[in-house]
Order: sequence, then C-alpha cells, then structure tokens
Amino acid sequence: METMRIVEANPFFYPFLGGIEHRMHMTSKLFAARGHDVTVLTSRLPGTPEEEETEYGYRIVRVPSRFINIYNPPYVISKKVLETLNGLDADIVNYNYRWAPSFDGDMARYAGRKVFTYHNMWGEGVGITGRISEINDNRYRKKLMTYDHIVAITDCVRDDLVRRGIPQDMITVISNCLETFPELSDEEGEFILNLGRMVGTKGLDYLVEAMRDVDYKLIMCGKGPESKHISKLIRKYGLEDRIEMRGWVSDEEKERLMSTCKFFVMPSIYEAYGLAALEALSYGKPIVCTDVDGLPGNVKHAGYYVKPKDSVGLAAAINDLLSDDDRRATLSRNALEVVHEFTWDDQIKKTESLYRSIVDSDSD
Repeated sequence: METMRIVEANPFFYPFLGGIEHRMHMTSKLFAARGHDVTVLTSRLPGTPEEEETEYGYRIVRVPSRFINIYNPPYVISKKVLETLNGLDADIVNYNYRWAPSFDGDMARYAGRKVFTYHNMWGEGVGITGRISEINDNRYRKKLMTYDHIVAITDCVRDDLVRRGIPQDMITVISNCLETFPELSDEEGEFILNLGRMVGTKGLDYLVEAMRDVDYKLIMCGKGPESKHISKLIRKYGLEDRIEMRGWVSDEEKERLMSTCKFFVMPSIYEAYGLAALEALSYGKPIVCTDVDGLPGNVKHAGYYVKPKDSVGLAAAINDLLSDDDRRATLSRNALEVVHEFTWDDQIKKTESLYRSIVDSDSD
C-alpha cells in the first residue's frame, strides 16, 4: 500500500498526559511502524523544543503558544497553526479537540483532507462547565461539518452525534485499545482504587459520600481542579482514616495499585470510555461504575453498575462486591475477556483503511 503523510493535530501532547494524547501517541507510533510519514502538530509547552524526532518514528512540531491556567487542561492560545499545517503538506490531518479557538479556527479553514476524532460526549461537564461546554459544542457544529469524516471512540459517542443531527454515514467508530497487556499477579491488597483526572465529570464527591457507609480503604490517585474540594469533603466527613489521596503517581506505582487493588471504582457523571477503565480491565479487575454514556458498552459484563449521582447506591454496590468473592472472581474473568476483544493491530488497520479511502476520494 502506498504510504501517506499523516498529521495528528491537537493543542496538547506529551509531556502533557491524558487519554487524547495517549491515543495520538499510539496511532502515530503504529502508523510510523507501517511506513507512513507521521507528524504531530501541537502547541509549544514551556521547556519543549520547536521540533523533535521521537524514538517511535514520528516527528513533533510545536507552534508558538501561550497558556492560561484557569482549568485542567489550561486554556491555550497558539499562533501560526494554519501556516504550519499548510507547510507540512499532509495527505490527511486528524484533529482531536474543540476547546482551543486558535487551533479550532485554523483547522476549520484548512483546505486539505481532514478527519475529526470525537473523544467526549457533546456538552460534557457539570454546573457552569457543562453549560459552557454545551454552548461551545453547539457553536462548533459548523466547524465540525467542514471535516471529511468523523471518528468516534465509542458507539455511544457516535449515537450521541447522530442524535445531534450529524449524518451517521459521516461517522466511523474506532475504539481505544491497549498495545500490551500486563503480567497478572495473585497478590491482592486490602483496598479499592479510583484513579484519574480530578474533575467534576468524574463524580468523585459522590464516591466520598458513599464511603461514609463503606468500612474499607479507598485509594484515590490523580490531580485536577477538584482536588482541593475532594480533600475538604474527606475532612468534613471525617474519612481521613478510610480514604487516602495519593495525588499524581508514577507509572510504576499506578501499575502496582492496579495490579493489587480489590476492584476499581468509577462514579462518573460523563464518561465516553475512560482510559483508566481499559487499564483496570487489563489487570482483570472488576469495575463498580455508573451506567452512563460509553461505560456499559465498553466495560460490558465486567461491571457492577449503579445510577450516576447516587451515593447510597454506590455504597451498596461497593459493599456487595466486597462481600461476594465468587462474583468478584466472575467479573475478574469477564474483565480479561472484554479487554482482549479489540487490539491496536485491528484498529490501526481500520484507521488506515479509512484514511486511505478519504485520500483516494480526492483523486476521483
């Protein structure tokens, strides 16, 4: 197959860490391994070079940018996005974001072949953040329709877009996957685990409230704008001896916690999928989670489901699973079945085929 010049565009990339950035890294690495010329176009974080060649076979190009830390991720203003993009002479560009006007506007004006990957639910957020997100997505619709195609990371995201009036034949579902799977351990600690970015959509305040009725240790890992609020809530309920906040943890520590936790808890209010869920499944861990958005369709029969914003139901589910060894063992076996249903080998071929069809249509 003839190789392509592919650009992955996003305002954020490594060393900024997140689910979008991880997926970009994986697709870029795998496309490069298949012989394609791959460039990641992103904003220039402080302390990063303008350009670099990675050990994974793809290049990173960073445009001049300014960051305003009012949220996580921060607000970013970038220059020369369109100019740089045109200079890369790509066969196809994949864009991954919709909350950075400087990137969004230049991507909409870009005249070449382009795909938009939709990673989150439309209007995702709680409180004022949710209202702003809904307004932003409604306004973004016009820009979205400038793309040749849309990739949705789950069936749920696709169905939500169709409900919003986006043509179904314009959307292809290409799931997140793991490249490798960890070695499994028989060691099991006496704790349950929550790990991820601490933002309002994760429903962490309901988890803290639920722990008032759970006599067991919970370890919470991650950072974000909700960190201080969650810490105050733990003190308010006197749960310091029951809930341990670890903040950011290294990859090695994350792997150890994933490997040895009793099970994983995701009380999300919105969740298109969640990389943490995928990682937990790979360790054979059951997941107590809410039945929102993409979680039921992806966690499948490895989950114990509760309604969102229901701390009483969440506490009951946690206690039920703690007391039922047989059910935990069954869900653990199910987790390993679910996580092996999709591999990046399958999904990168699907992505490559989609890109090729779009590029070839330009010459019809």
